[in-house]
Order: sequence, then structure tokens, then C-alpha cells
Amino acid sequence: MFANRTAAGERLGERLAAEGVATDLVLAIPRGGLPLGRAVADALDAPLDVVVAKKIGAPGNAEFAIGAVASDGSTWYNEDAIDRLGVSGAYIRDAWANTTVAARQKAIAYRQGETLGDLTGQTVVVVDDGVATGATARACLRQVREAGAAEVIFAVPVGPPDTVDALAAEADRVICLERPRNFQAVGRHYRDFSQVPDEEAMTYLDTGEQRA
Repeated sequence: MFANRTAAGERLGERLAAEGVATDLVLAIPRGGLPLGRAVADALDAPLDVVVAKKIGAPGNAEFAIGAVASDGSTWYNEDAIDRLGVSGAYIRDAWANTTVAARQKAIAYRQGETLGDLTGQTVVVVDDGVATGATARACLRQVREAGAAEVIFAVPVGPPDTVDALAAEADRVICLERPRNFQAVGRHYRDFSQVPDEEAMTYLDTGEQRA
């Protein structure tokens, strides 16, 4: 049980430092990843920025992710769920287009119009406050890889074992503090898991140090 996102970030930062992780950049997945990302970036003495993705919801159930798309269009699809639900290609194309626009608009708002930019040769740590299905994390990791990062590390306080294991296919290293077998939801592993408004989340970013 983590007290709150900042406390989880401090523990995660300590773990990364203890494992000798040296990074050029920490990328947090907003909104909940930013309080945690701030603590991780401070622990690793690295700048903090964001990487943004939105989940693609299933027909009639927007909360169930059949995929996710990042702000640059990098995409992950849950092919098993798509086949099981019989989701049409037309639905997927429309949902992808709308979700990509939403992700891009959110990224622009956080960066005040700037893009993630070229990460060629860099070591990048991507963090979030937890994973359940890992859909948005997968899309974000694919964007970071597409941007040219030499090494991609995904670090998270908590997630179910199967999701954490699956994310190893998207990152060079995955570091997770807790992998409970009885995982139900990320919020159940925090005493305080209050919503983080966009306005508050933006205050954790490095003014003047965001990557172009």
C-alpha cells in the first residue's frame, strides 16, 4: 500500500537509483503519472516531460480498452479482444482517428504546442502510477521507441504479474515494485488515489526544460 503518488514515486526513484539506472529523460503518463514522475526525475537528477496516449474503447463500453494510441499515432491493439467482440474495421478506423486527435491535443496542451521530439541515442524512463491492462503504457512505449530512444525503461509502482510480464515486449527493462496476484485495480494499492486535475498535473513539469 502506497500513501500517495508522490510517496510511490519516491520509492520507485530509490529503486531505480539502487539498480544503477542513469537516464537522460523521465517521461510521465498524465495525469496520474506526473506527481510520481516528479519524484522519480528528482531522484535520478533528470528532466521530466510527458508522453501521452489514450485508450480506444470497445463499442458500447468506452472503459474497456481494445487498444490505445499515442499522440504521434503509435498504436497498440488488443487483437484477442477485438476478435472476441467482433469489432468492425470501420469502427476501429474511426475510433483510432478520433482517439489520435484527442491524444495529440492533450500532448499539445501539456507542452504548450511543442512535440516530444527526437530521442535518438537517449536512455528514457517512462513512468505511470500503475498499470492494469497496460494499453496506454504500450502505446506510449511504442512512441518513445519510434522517437529513437536507445534504451527504454518502464517503471511503475504496481501492476498485475501478467501485464507486467507482457510489457517486457515493449521495453528494454521493466521495473515494478509490487506485482500482487490478487490485483483488482491500481487505486486499491494507494491510501490516497485522488484524481489529479490537468492544471495540477502540469505544475510538476520542468518549466523551461521541456523537450522540443
